[in-house]
Amino acid sequence: MSGTSEGPTPAADLIRPAVTDSDHPAARRTGDESADSTSATEGAYRAAFVCAPLAMAVVDREGLVVSANEALGELLGIVPGRLAGRAAADLVDLASDARTWHAYREVLRGRQARLRCTRRLKHPDDGHAVWVQITVAPLPGDPHAVLLSAGDISARRELQARLRHLQMHDPVTRLPNRTLFFERLTTALEAEPEVTGGTGRIGLCYLDLDGFKAINDTLGHRIGDRLLAAVAERLTRCADTAGHTRASAPLVARLGGDEFALMVEDSTGTEQLADLAESVLTALQAPFDLSGRRLSVSASIGVVERLAAGTSATGLMQAADTTLYWAKADGKDRWTLFDPERNAHRMTRQALASTLRPAIERKEFVLEYQPLVGMSDGRLSGVEALVRWNHPQFGMLTPNRFITLAEEDGAIVPLGRWVLATACRQARRWQLDHPDEEPIFVSVNVAVRQVWDSDLVADVARILAETGLAPHLLQLELTESAVMGSSGRPLQALQSLSDMGVRIAIDDFGTGYSNLAYLSRLPVSVLKLDGSFVRGFQYDEREAGSRANPADEVVVEAMIQLAHRLGLTVTAECVETSAQAGRLRRIGCDTGQGWLYSRPVSPDRISELLTCPSETEQTVGKP
Repeated sequence: MSGTSEGPTPAADLIRPAVTDSDHPAARRTGDESADSTSATEGAYRAAFVCAPLAMAVVDREGLVVSANEALGELLGIVPGRLAGRAAADLVDLASDARTWHAYREVLRGRQARLRCTRRLKHPDDGHAVWVQITVAPLPGDPHAVLLSAGDISARRELQARLRHLQMHDPVTRLPNRTLFFERLTTALEAEPEVTGGTGRIGLCYLDLDGFKAINDTLGHRIGDRLLAAVAERLTRCADTAGHTRASAPLVARLGGDEFALMVEDSTGTEQLADLAESVLTALQAPFDLSGRRLSVSASIGVVERLAAGTSATGLMQAADTTLYWAKADGKDRWTLFDPERNAHRMTRQALASTLRPAIERKEFVLEYQPLVGMSDGRLSGVEALVRWNHPQFGMLTPNRFITLAEEDGAIVPLGRWVLATACRQARRWQLDHPDEEPIFVSVNVAVRQVWDSDLVADVARILAETGLAPHLLQLELTESAVMGSSGRPLQALQSLSDMGVRIAIDDFGTGYSNLAYLSRLPVSVLKLDGSFVRGFQYDEREAGSRANPADEVVVEAMIQLAHRLGLTVTAECVETSAQAGRLRRIGCDTGQGWLYSRPVSPDRISELLTCPSETEQTVGKP
């Protein structure tokens, strides 16, 4: 049924369903019988509207209430008759946000089929919040009105809130869990300080309990959970104390396991976070009394404080996690502040580690060679192969930047194999290019992992066969700590290599075990004295006032004499001055290596030294 163009349709008619001659049963009746039936139907619909438990109102296209039922009056605390003529949007708060208000206006104009939204209203009796779901839709059959309904969903919202609380809080400590923490962290990072009046900074203390796993494993998870709950109480007290002079206390959350976080919004600087971290460490120092058990626990804390702008939740947590790791590595039971420079070094280290193996395949590594010079005649007798990484981003890197990484992830095996093959091939090339000169040997460093994780003996045999280099022209250097404790497979490998004719040298001798008795039972032919011994020879005897510690020379001379008695030759590393070289020569050292003679150089430079003996005497010669 529709109204006329002269005015609004009466409310009694607006709640009556549309009727046409073709689809209503009354169309098949005649006279009074049809009118009586229509009147009865309209009365039934009016009664249903008035008595319906769902709050409803008929609203005209201008947004004014035409009629409302008892349920809406009770919901709003207004007699239904007094609702007529009032703006429906004001009654149920539809104008509070622009998006909802626009959609509501579109429904009134017939441009949108339906609006559904949720609103929080105040109960008329005691003022408590009532959540309602508002639906606005055209009234069927009448272009001049829409039907507004409001369903009370407070119980459902309360259940959702309880479920959300359970979902967002840790059941053991009752603290916010990781999900809620990240939600709050993201919100804090997105807040605009101009609007909130804050500092625009954020701070985080990320802590992990030291030794908690041992408590869990030995005393059981029940005691472990009680300890976590007790720790949470102390952390909350620390946060409450820190928040006494601020608008809000730091957020305390359990992120999982024995990891907790305290987030400070609008922090004032690193000093504030340092004070909070100190208070946490102090609070945890007192023993915990759990069912008669006294347990002590400490914590390691990573502290991060920075501008919120430009910081992501992931980036902040990565920085905190890294700093927590530093605190653990530095000795535990302490807090450590995030250091951008230290982190940059760590990131560089990770970048190198992740590209090590591909770099071998891309042939980014090169070898340089440092001369080994006979102390007695000053002639070039051999070279040590030193690997360099020509990194596309970081430039030329020396071994101390990547060898440890290679040993950790096993990349040292393919890298060491490449170095060995390249060095042997180059040594053979020098021999062929200079047939009239005495062949020089090449010394290659070998990591102990190469012995364990690969068949080093087979690799050496294959490479010597492929390159044609004689075994006695290859020297393999292993560190003292690796060689002195060798047994089983490593010792067997060294013996097989020695039997093959390859020379075995102990690098950095004198800094490790220095077990000279054990040394006599190893297949070793060369000792390389660590540079720390040679640096003690730096004084110049000709300079007035220069005095040496006689113990330096006595110790080195004793090691050289013992090595000679065992049939070993001795090489001194880090020879930098003529005075050092002279004293080493006098006490019988066989070979010298260091910047006095030459820095590590390219293969072409070694070729030049082999081509011009006179230049060799001057550049790499007797001091």
